[in-house]
Amino acid sequence: MALASNHCVSCNSVEQKIYINLNDTVPCVRLLNATHQIGCQSSLGGDVGVIHFLESEQNLEYVLTTGNNPPYMVILESHLFNRDVMMKLKNGSSRIAGVAVIKPNSNPVGAFSPHTTCPNENTGVYSESYDPALAHCNGTMWNPQGNGLSYEEFSFPIFSLKDDNGTEVIRQCYMDHNRAVNGSVPVYPLCAMELSSHMSAVTDTVTCMRRSDTSGLSLNPEQVCDPLGNYNVWGTTKGLNNSASGHSENETVVIAAARLDSRAFFHGISLGADSGTSGFITLLAAAGVLANVTREAPPPRTILYAFFQGESFDYIGSSRMVYDMQGDKFPIDLDNIHSLVEIGQVGLHASEGLWVHTDPVSRRNASIETEVKNLTDIFRSVATSLNISLGEPDVSQPLPPASFQRFLRAQPIPVQRHSVYPNSMYDNAEYLNLTFPAGLTPEEQFNYVTDTAKILWVYLVFLLCVRLCQWFQDVGNNKLCTLSCNKKSDLYSFVFYRFPLSAGAFPPEHYVGVNFNSNSSTKLVSYVFVNLTGMAVNVSRENCSSSGKFEDMNSYTWVRGVTPPNATEPAGYCVRSTTRLARAESPAFLLGEFNSSTYSTWSESRWKKINACIFLVAGHDLEMLTLGVGLAVLLVSLLITFFVNAKADFLFSSGREPANATY
Repeated sequence: MALASNHCVSCNSVEQKIYINLNDTVPCVRLLNATHQIGCQSSLGGDVGVIHFLESEQNLEYVLTTGNNPPYMVILESHLFNRDVMMKLKNGSSRIAGVAVIKPNSNPVGAFSPHTTCPNENTGVYSESYDPALAHCNGTMWNPQGNGLSYEEFSFPIFSLKDDNGTEVIRQCYMDHNRAVNGSVPVYPLCAMELSSHMSAVTDTVTCMRRSDTSGLSLNPEQVCDPLGNYNVWGTTKGLNNSASGHSENETVVIAAARLDSRAFFHGISLGADSGTSGFITLLAAAGVLANVTREAPPPRTILYAFFQGESFDYIGSSRMVYDMQGDKFPIDLDNIHSLVEIGQVGLHASEGLWVHTDPVSRRNASIETEVKNLTDIFRSVATSLNISLGEPDVSQPLPPASFQRFLRAQPIPVQRHSVYPNSMYDNAEYLNLTFPAGLTPEEQFNYVTDTAKILWVYLVFLLCVRLCQWFQDVGNNKLCTLSCNKKSDLYSFVFYRFPLSAGAFPPEHYVGVNFNSNSSTKLVSYVFVNLTGMAVNVSRENCSSSGKFEDMNSYTWVRGVTPPNATEPAGYCVRSTTRLARAESPAFLLGEFNSSTYSTWSESRWKKINACIFLVAGHDLEMLTLGVGLAVLLVSLLITFFVNAKADFLFSSGREPANATY
């Protein structure tokens, strides 16, 4: 055992002397839908190439045609990670082993979005049957910065590298071994990189789901892809009977919603600071303000707060809720819905104005037109009192990509605003201009509220809060609502509540993920929603986490709480709320319609190994010499073995003593 242990230590030390593993790497992975596969992958054993730092777009000629040591592993600075460069590398893929993009510590100048110019264009409301003139963003291009990179298929691996000590090692290795000096050709050994990200699924969702289904007949079944999906978070101002389903008599519901997810080119870098996060934080803050109001004076209409997952991938979450309502699998149905308001992409970083978007098709109905006008007039009056510019596009302009396009045949009136970095890795805190004084710890930064953030939350939360309160006018509690909405200092504490940060904390990930694996944003929003809208009840931890959890009208959550003075354990308590989780899985996978054109069919390929490392690679001549010496040693060994085997009787015979030998 001691020998084996020493042998393993020796192996590890040899490997560490040859390879340098790269940390903080994020791959581009393969996604599939009903008709296509997009993303990136490596070969089964990984792809190896000589490292070349692309200094400018003009330098592409070297790696694509003139370089003497292909294939190349191209290292890109962020400003070169654009469609023109990537498509040239894709078209010259026979000389390209892979691409590594250095993610900068600060955002690049200018807009960047790897999404399409018309997000979710095939699953929105506008189609051949619903005003075809507005379909496919014919009226308005909602994401003009979109370059469509996220929807391309690359036959080589593409990784994102954090700009830290690891990238400095790569740069130094490149400068020492690969960089041509005065036009000279680099000589071996050269610095090389290996990227491993082989994907199991191919072709489309139809194919990968069929392969996964038939794998059950194998002795070693293996799933090759999983449907994208997660959980929607929803709750109400008044408890709905969760055990009932279908139409609820005498129940009128106003839905206020935001989306939870975002996406980016690289797997796991979907921060969505403006495109997603600002919307659901605003809605959470408004829900927190209105919680006390609705408890003191219950409104005649119930507000249903909905946080949808998977909206970046053809409205997974909202389409599932509509499907459940239509199939009597939800506590209410579409007929119970009075109005809908959606908050999304509302950061005021680049503009001091807000826009109200409505559906021009449904407004052709006189009654809907009247309701829409009443609603926008209320928004405008509140905005005017706050000195906010509130604009309304031309009546012929269609809705932007919004969750409520799935509800639109019955309920219009979403509200949304667009962003400069939609669905990209640069949609982060820096994009919202969230800066902090020098010397603050991560926890102090978390609790620090900038003046810009204060203005943002006050404007938007107050606007939404007062608008929702307008639905309470007929019971005389409008004054109470307005007073509560004016408590601006409370809004900050609602948004920046006391959530302790551990060392090495990181922003929550907003990529929807694969089905039923609740991601960090779902958990965060559900816990915050419980905290803002729930009430502490005198229930033990055992009862809070068991019997109470299945109560039809409410849900119960045990909150860890804070540690009192002179105590070692936190003083936990039970919170009663109406918070629920509902599956955000596309109906296409429930129905087995993997080629559906109505519902989202996005799936994610599985993989076994994600790895990146650098090492020195020997020249071709040295490799041939090594191979030749190895073959020669093999032949000599075979000859010696043959000779020894042929003369074994002579070489290994033991001499026998005579039988009559005497001593």
